[in-house]
Amino acid sequence: MNDRNERQRRRTTQSATIRDVAALAGVSPMTVSRVINRETTVKEETRALVEAAITELNYAPNPAARSLAGSAPFRIGLLYDNPSTGYLSEFLVGALDESSRTGAQVVIEKCAEPELAGATLTRLLKTGVDGLILPAPLCESAQVLAEVKAAGAAAVAVAPGKASADMATIRIDNEAAAFELAEHLLGLGHKRFGIIKGHPNQTVSQQRLDGFLAALKAAGISDENVRIEQGYFTYRSGLEAAERLLGEDDRPTAIFAGNDDMAAATAGVAHRMGLDVPEDVSIVGFDDTSIAANIWPALTTVHQPIAAMARAAVDLVLEEIRRQRGKTGEPRQLMHPHTLIVRDSTGPAPEG
Repeated sequence: MNDRNERQRRRTTQSATIRDVAALAGVSPMTVSRVINRETTVKEETRALVEAAITELNYAPNPAARSLAGSAPFRIGLLYDNPSTGYLSEFLVGALDESSRTGAQVVIEKCAEPELAGATLTRLLKTGVDGLILPAPLCESAQVLAEVKAAGAAAVAVAPGKASADMATIRIDNEAAAFELAEHLLGLGHKRFGIIKGHPNQTVSQQRLDGFLAALKAAGISDENVRIEQGYFTYRSGLEAAERLLGEDDRPTAIFAGNDDMAAATAGVAHRMGLDVPEDVSIVGFDDTSIAANIWPALTTVHQPIAAMARAAVDLVLEEIRRQRGKTGEPRQLMHPHTLIVRDSTGPAPEG
């Protein structure tokens, strides 16, 4: 069966997704999203390829699914400000796939400065959005949350540090996940540790640190064998922190970075210094974004189901819209499972 026949078969057996459109056009799902949302940054030739793929695949919200859901085609505003492109890409793909399945429309807006949240939300609400999805870190911004509350909008917080009495949330157990990472390294015989904390504007940064330190304490690792550096969930901050951790004679034999971007940066610094990963230093990350499996060596990390959480956020915000309109019940709090993914960036502690 040739590719065209396979595409025809798929069109007759299931609804096309944004991934199908991206594959046919030879672009990323994020580019398809930009075309759908009529962003001006897309080249005309790329836009033409995507629009042709949309036409060929008959890509559109599924009316049957919308009917089963018992809802009109709601419009959902998705605000984002995440420094990790890998995290953001997976999140947007998950949200757009689920919006296609349910028939909801997603309007995507960048909100880089919390103080601009009011203007951004006003702009979104004027477009007629019925609800909002707030991924980290916006889901914990006091300014953003105050604006959402003032607007009386249905909203879902994704990956906050804790449950909320006022807003539906979707999260994982960050402390337990970091505890498992530490236990993995302890099981390999490591006794000197470096930690690169995540951005202080997110509760999960402290939770991941607390979980990791709790495991070290339980194993009897003393404070003098643990060095902590501040990071900001960006690759550059990981570089700077890793240079400090690996630049000393008594460098750690294992480093825990608060996300995969900072862990990848740490591996890059180690290679530049002539250190072998994992023979000289083991490195672990968090999130299991695309960079984790695509660098060398591939990262041991915690798999946070980012795309699944985004899909759940679309369903949950639709539920919240109906709940608020019916003035019934309480906002739901969902906890998703995490998984420890062991790859080649960790190994036995070096002797000596």
